[in-house]
Amino acid sequence: MIKISVSFLFFFSFFITYNFAQINPDDITIIRDQWGVPHVYAKTDAQVAYGLAWASAEDDFETIQETLLPIRGGLGAVKGVEGAVLDFAAHLIEVNEIVDERYEAEISPKFKEILKAYAQGMNDFAKKYPKEILSKKMFPINGQDVIKGYTLALTLLSGLPGDLQKVVSGKMEALENRTPMGSNAFAVNSNKTKDGQTYLAINPHQPLEGPYSWYEAHLVSEEGMNVLGATLLGGMHVTVGANENLAWTHTVNHADFSDIYKLEMHKNEKNKYFFDGKWETLEIQKVKLKIKILGLKIGVKRKMYRSKHGPVLKSKNGNYYALKFTANQTIGGAEQWYMMNKAKNFDEFKSAVSRLGVCTTNLMYADNQDNIFYSSLGLFPKRNPNYDWKKVLPGYTSEVVWRNDFHLFEDIFQIENPVCGYLGNSNNTPFHSTAKEENIDPSTINSTFGYMTGDNNRSIRYFDLMKKEGKISYDDFKRIKMDTKWHTPAEVHSFPNLELLLNLDPNEYPDLAKIITHLNNWDRETDVESLGATIFNLSYHFIYKDRNKNGLFPAGPPLTELYLVERLKEVKKHLRKYFKSEDVPLGVMQKHIRGDKSIPIWGGPNVIAAMYGKPFKKGRFKIFAGESYVSLVRFTKDGVQIESIVPYGSSNDPESPHFDDQMEKYSKQELKKMSLKKEDILKNATRTYHPK
Repeated sequence: MIKISVSFLFFFSFFITYNFAQINPDDITIIRDQWGVPHVYAKTDAQVAYGLAWASAEDDFETIQETLLPIRGGLGAVKGVEGAVLDFAAHLIEVNEIVDERYEAEISPKFKEILKAYAQGMNDFAKKYPKEILSKKMFPINGQDVIKGYTLALTLLSGLPGDLQKVVSGKMEALENRTPMGSNAFAVNSNKTKDGQTYLAINPHQPLEGPYSWYEAHLVSEEGMNVLGATLLGGMHVTVGANENLAWTHTVNHADFSDIYKLEMHKNEKNKYFFDGKWETLEIQKVKLKIKILGLKIGVKRKMYRSKHGPVLKSKNGNYYALKFTANQTIGGAEQWYMMNKAKNFDEFKSAVSRLGVCTTNLMYADNQDNIFYSSLGLFPKRNPNYDWKKVLPGYTSEVVWRNDFHLFEDIFQIENPVCGYLGNSNNTPFHSTAKEENIDPSTINSTFGYMTGDNNRSIRYFDLMKKEGKISYDDFKRIKMDTKWHTPAEVHSFPNLELLLNLDPNEYPDLAKIITHLNNWDRETDVESLGATIFNLSYHFIYKDRNKNGLFPAGPPLTELYLVERLKEVKKHLRKYFKSEDVPLGVMQKHIRGDKSIPIWGGPNVIAAMYGKPFKKGRFKIFAGESYVSLVRFTKDGVQIESIVPYGSSNDPESPHFDDQMEKYSKQELKKMSLKKEDILKNATRTYHPK
């Protein structure tokens, strides 16, 4: 009997599927600049997509696989329980079923070719480097798989993790999703600038590494593409960036993109729920997961239910809740971003955006015609206005079952070219996006969209600076973007009354007198030499940790003096234990770390130049999220000018010189100059090659 190995069958399937590939790598050129950033050149957009797939896989193939494995149900077998949660989420939102059903009808033939080329690039890389494959069930991938990755990512972005946490825990009090992290997007035009130019600040606050971190690239084709910016790893286009005529960026918004329904279950008959006057039966599905535990892959089965409202989970409190999301009701996000990359003017850009495939973000825009524009995007169903959609909805009536009938782009929030000349969003309410007199009245927007109404420290600080500055220079704009100061008073939507922390009386608490005095004297700057910033950042950490543990985040009562004193006791204990002192500069405690490199770092939660740290070693905190990709774009008479920085470098390979070569610039808030012009790129090229 002939024995055929599994590995032979795996590579034979690759050969059969991809031996007659349409993309010839010799037609694609990748130029690596002095920072290792790939500049991909080809005749067609499809060839460029192949080149981007190859270049990004060279730099971080592992992370790209981690973004795709949940659609195969395979991340748990690689990453353990954390990965299994994403595997389960992909099942819950039916990402495979939805994309497979809609792909042929809703994705254009042109874009299918681009998706196919991108998938081929990934498959060819996997074929050449089989030892780097995390799971043999991952490859080969196809165009549908790429769209599935996008659909899962956008649904996660819309609030899926928070809703799952609420439903499973049974703590349903606060339905407005909030996160302690966020992003900034600022745009100004000639009405606000001294030189008459238009500026855009691209400043998303994602994780610094791992899934959904940023990857910088430049894409050029003879079909009219010339765009530079960043994509989330696994992306096949620029997600935030600039072309020769325009630039854009995103922040996460907090509108109502999901609904939770409490089902009325039958007291005696199992899996029966009341709906429109009669008892219906929940559909039961069994999900098989594999979870890596102590090096072993353990099979786990979980029950999942479905109702007329959508997927159903049983809560710890014994209730059954159904969930429904809008982000998995469209598969057009990737194609919309592609069209945004290719847009040549404001009209073409808005036409792309009006598709609402990118349906869970704010959008900020600027161009070479002096236009600035902001929209709080969303795919909003036509909901019954007689219900409060922010709260848990009754599961017994079809009056709260919305269909796939959504509001048009014209209905959602947008503001264009305000007279004051500036726009901004820092994950705050869209109703505070420009000068006070030009903000849009909330009553003019459909209330069922659920736009948030609050501000945060970053938004308050930005608008306060813009109001005071008068006309600004580019250096002023850069200084505002790099601002690391807390506003007065310290305002955080999740921690009401936080300002009290900075005004305690040291005489009333002798044991904490030194710490309290540091806070009293703090200038609210989070620079590396600051003693007050260390105490404030640690206090913020312990407040968040305690509130999150007790289910009081994002909601919760105002902070009290007694509560804050208890947190300061934790701060003192931490400083004395690890640093033997209460006089600890921020840069001693807070570090920017990769491999053997450790650099003191400024910043803190919810300042404009935000930094979010997590406990590391010996009492220190390692930055894990915040200033994840920074790019400043300005449109001048000589064309578009671009500066950017990433936290580490372009590669995730510790052996690469680009593993950490941007860390020093990043820590000094310095940007590197980038260009869309090939002659500039060739001057600083370190390697030119074909992807093979």
